[in-house]
Amino acid sequence: MSKQELLLTPVSATGCCAPISAAALDADQATEGASVFKALADPIRLRLLSMITSAGAEICVCDLTPQFEVSGPTISHHLKVLREAGLVDCERRGTWVYYWPVPERLRWIAGLLETPAS
Repeated sequence: MSKQELLLTPVSATGCCAPISAAALDADQATEGASVFKALADPIRLRLLSMITSAGAEICVCDLTPQFEVSGPTISHHLKVLREAGLVDCERRGTWVYYWPVPERLRWIAGLLETPAS
C-alpha cells in the first residue's frame, strides 16, 4: 500500500475537467482520478461508500461496523482511505464518528465518466 499523501484541490459542481470521452486527461488529472478509483477498487470501501451515500444525510460508524465481518480498526482504515480520496467527510461527536458523502466529489467522478448520448 502506498504511503503517498494526495493533496486534493476543491472541485466545482461541474467537475475539474472534461469527460474522458471528450478530451484526454493531463498527468495531474489522471493522477487524481487514479487515486479516487484506487480508493473505490476495494469491495469493502465501495460498500461503505454505498452505505454512507444511501443513508440520506449522515451515518454513524456504529451503524456501519456491524455490517462487516472485519474488525473495527479495519473499517476505520477503509473509512480513512475514503476520506483521503475526498469521497466522504466526517465529524466526531463524543465517542462516535458520523460520516456523509461529499456530493461534489461524486459528481466529479460521474462527470469524468460521462459518455455522449448516442
